[in-house]
Amino acid sequence: MFLSATATLTREDFELEHDATVRAEIELFRERADAYLSGSMTDDEFRSVRLRHGIYGQRQPGVQMVRTKFPGGVVTTDQLYTLAGISDDFAGGKGHITTRQNLQYHFVPLQNVPDLMHRLADAGMTTREACFNTVRNVTADSTAGLSRDEVFDVLPYARKVAYTFLRKELTDSMPRKFKIAFEGRPQDRMLGAIHDVGLQAQIRDGKRGFRVVVGGGLGPLPTEAQLLDEFLPEERLVNRIEAVLRVFNKHGNRKNRNKARLKFVLRERGFEWLRDTIETEYADILAHGGIEAPDFVPEGFGGFQSNPQPLGTGALLPVVGQNRSSDPRLDRWLETNVEEQRQTGYAMVTVRVPEGNLTSAQMRGLADIAKQAGDGLLRVTIAQNFLLAYVQLANLPRVFAALDAIGLAQAGAGEIDDITSCPGAYSCNLALTKSMNLADALHAVVSVSPDKQVRQLSVKISGCPNSCGQHWIADIGFYGNARKIAGKELPYYQMLLGGGYDETGVMRFALAVQSLPARLAPVAVGRVLDHFVANRQEGETFREYVLRHKIEFFRAMTADLAKPTEVAPELYQDWGDDTAFSLQLGRGECAG
Repeated sequence: MFLSATATLTREDFELEHDATVRAEIELFRERADAYLSGSMTDDEFRSVRLRHGIYGQRQPGVQMVRTKFPGGVVTTDQLYTLAGISDDFAGGKGHITTRQNLQYHFVPLQNVPDLMHRLADAGMTTREACFNTVRNVTADSTAGLSRDEVFDVLPYARKVAYTFLRKELTDSMPRKFKIAFEGRPQDRMLGAIHDVGLQAQIRDGKRGFRVVVGGGLGPLPTEAQLLDEFLPEERLVNRIEAVLRVFNKHGNRKNRNKARLKFVLRERGFEWLRDTIETEYADILAHGGIEAPDFVPEGFGGFQSNPQPLGTGALLPVVGQNRSSDPRLDRWLETNVEEQRQTGYAMVTVRVPEGNLTSAQMRGLADIAKQAGDGLLRVTIAQNFLLAYVQLANLPRVFAALDAIGLAQAGAGEIDDITSCPGAYSCNLALTKSMNLADALHAVVSVSPDKQVRQLSVKISGCPNSCGQHWIADIGFYGNARKIAGKELPYYQMLLGGGYDETGVMRFALAVQSLPARLAPVAVGRVLDHFVANRQEGETFREYVLRHKIEFFRAMTADLAKPTEVAPELYQDWGDDTAFSLQLGRGECAG
């Protein structure tokens, strides 16, 4: 189902048509789900229907993962209250934040999914095209409109692009998924270099526009996006992205799913060919027209509010005694989780959500705090955290107390123990290992380091080579694999070192240095960090240290761990398990 161009509609008519379209497609999904459950539709026939609606299979039979999109990474407090209720009623009171600013529910029976979708639609949210070969959730700088060093607020542009390419024939069934990211600051913190299209705010001669890169991606074969435009005027944003999408739709590999991303078109055809072909499509769009950008987006879409909530005063926050003002935990939190906004007297607060997992009670608590002490919005970060905004500086100790009451007052946002992890074998069909459990084990090792440079490093973990946990761009990364020793399977992780942006702003992918038993990965990290602290040169970054010592050095450092002379019984178990590891893989539907 495809919507009309908004230029011919009033906002009221647009909202009515949008809601009617959404409700009809949910009911059509219900019909097809019922057909599948009754046996009159095959799994292959139903799969594309399910995935197009943001519904993934899990390794556990009979239940689904449901992915909810937050375009631009923004959700209102009322929406978060709704998400909490859905979590209670459909998903065991839990939710998981992803690195693409989505929220996922796990273990949802298929027969319950349509009702869940309607609940989301009641609050202006959708799962549509959160999966499948479509334009995935469009991400945006979580500090958009707030940061002191931003060029301009990119959130309205992210919302417009997300809605423009939703429910369109061009993007309904592409060769593979397509990812877009917006950055509003001079530094590329939104990782445009690993996206199909990365857009960075620029102003030239007083005019707004974007620096555009194309063809990036991670997966088993990481590729850095290439510069398409130094400056694209804002009015040509949708046209330019459509041109890239047309090229991908025509020339992406539809025969080999493992080589179907735009990055493979770039690798196989070369950038000059890709650029010239984009220019041909772009010229056709300018001459003959293309997809029209909407005049507006629906209420609630990406947190959009036609009538924004008033700023909270903090009157209902916990009362803090004077002794709390000298709390060392508060001092540390103020240092690492709080940043003053461009709006005088207000601050942004990063709320750490370990491995992106939170309960329905925590969702409600966060919504309460954002309504009482912020602007009624919550921003989801690509580091699997939340960001509160418009918190009065004087209210920060009370906000800390409120977060502490719901178990979300942990300091160290963006530091080494703020670990990124995909769900792994907890639910994913493709995962080999339980990545979130390794994150817990690594946290115990890295959180004790007082070294300032170590504190600024990053750790990212994926349960398989497909890099949903972004291991290639971490200072210390891991992805799950498996080996056999004496005829028995052991859970292993490939350790990578030295990823991320270098001092010149160029994206560098980490070096794969050693494959280790899962249970010994924390030991290896401890050795690397201890050696780094003791042997780094003055002014040397972690990546420079890694490159100076080379892969062979780190392989020798961890050789006894990679192939232990005696295999202790626990090495046959993954983290969090008390039974022997067994490699179980299902059909992949997401990664790559």
